[in-house]
Amino acid sequence: MDRSKFIFGNEISRKAYKKAVKTKAKFIGKYGDDSDAVYHLADIEAPAVGKPLGVRQIVIGKESTCKFDDKSLVIGNIRMGFGHYRISMAIASAAHAMGYTPYWFDLHSFKAATCGKVISEQNDLYSFGSRLSQKFALFNKLVWEPLNSEGFRKLTYNSSDQMTAELMTAVFRELPKDIPYVATHVWPSQAAIHAGLTHVVNAIPDNWPMGLHLSEGAIHTVQTPSSYLGYRALRGMDKKRQLKPMPKESIVYTGHYIDHELVSNIEADCEKRIARAKGRNAVRWLMSVGGAGAQKEIFISVIRKLLPAIKAGKAALFINVGDHSKVWRELVNSVPQMKQFLHEHFDDFDETTRFCEEAYNGEVNGIHAFCHSDIFAAVYSTNLLMRCSDVLITKPSELAFYPIPKLMIKRVGGHEAWGAIRSAEVGDGTYECSTPAETAAMIDMIQHGRDIIIKMCGHILTAKKAGIYDGAYKAVELAIGCK
Repeated sequence: MDRSKFIFGNEISRKAYKKAVKTKAKFIGKYGDDSDAVYHLADIEAPAVGKPLGVRQIVIGKESTCKFDDKSLVIGNIRMGFGHYRISMAIASAAHAMGYTPYWFDLHSFKAATCGKVISEQNDLYSFGSRLSQKFALFNKLVWEPLNSEGFRKLTYNSSDQMTAELMTAVFRELPKDIPYVATHVWPSQAAIHAGLTHVVNAIPDNWPMGLHLSEGAIHTVQTPSSYLGYRALRGMDKKRQLKPMPKESIVYTGHYIDHELVSNIEADCEKRIARAKGRNAVRWLMSVGGAGAQKEIFISVIRKLLPAIKAGKAALFINVGDHSKVWRELVNSVPQMKQFLHEHFDDFDETTRFCEEAYNGEVNGIHAFCHSDIFAAVYSTNLLMRCSDVLITKPSELAFYPIPKLMIKRVGGHEAWGAIRSAEVGDGTYECSTPAETAAMIDMIQHGRDIIIKMCGHILTAKKAGIYDGAYKAVELAIGCK
């Protein structure tokens, strides 16, 4: 079956199909077609998450050295911002806790292959668009918001992606066809299906149903009931006709994709937060800078807002800029007043780990900045910091689903709006604070009214009992179960 011409029994128009063919031809013209190439797969211990989560990173080698067995699980992903890596780490953590060896299979990292070149171009375009959307309100209103909420929603967009994914199959040749495989981006899922893998789970990240995320042939998992209904009905993916729905066996509601270390310690972590709130200790704010490096102006306003409380010892601020050292320099230059309170933790993941362990039971003050050039350490540092933090300041993307009290700042792209809606309804986060003034007011309310932290922790405990944070375990179970 041509997956670009028919999607869940819905025929794609001739015009859209021709566009998909043309897009694939464009990439072949730029990067070549390596469908017949032989790439040998080797594996190494993944940085940062290799030891604690048992993650093996698959790389292209001179010879094949990967030794898969019945306890192996492959996680297909790409680096596009931090989100898809973060979800992959959650899947890897759950798999490791369940006795499986997670293999990290990043299509973006295979720079010599056509898949790596195509994804790199797409990632650069997306990151550029994200940054532009934060700088130019008109571009955000007329281009970026509509593209992310409605453009990517169209079924025809999936048709084009399916055709392009056919160029990504060469690196799959040495993977066993029946190996359990969880993809945390649609392209690794589509490519796996085209390559003939038979036990593929497509872990959909967003809470807003979009045709972009469809990978027919895989089991689709979603994090929320509303997302389940939207995807099942292919809601709004073609405004001109009523689409045939997804078959019920193609989609499963799992709950939020959260790391085992976070889920298994929810009670203890919330107990610490509640004790600090009742004891009037300094509120520990965690600010995570996204992979696109957008929203710099919002971060600057947050730092300025918190400075008086930090100076008075009533607040502490953790800032993880990931691997964006340039963004950090810009923040420091923009708010030079914070230098007297500043402690930098750069490119020493062991030291970052020790800091988080000591902060968990000890006292913290000032501003602590974290930056790691290694992408694994850059992303996983936020996970470590979450456990010793009281409130996470984040845009409503993948972090909106994590079990920590959250202050939601302005989104980057319309699709993220529903992440904030989900968090606000579960009760573990605020609604989206879309302006600096609204964000500042929320900071004041949480900083001075510690009851909000206590209430959010209560909702987190309730959500855990309901299994809302068990999505990573269930995605792994589905991949294993279908084998």
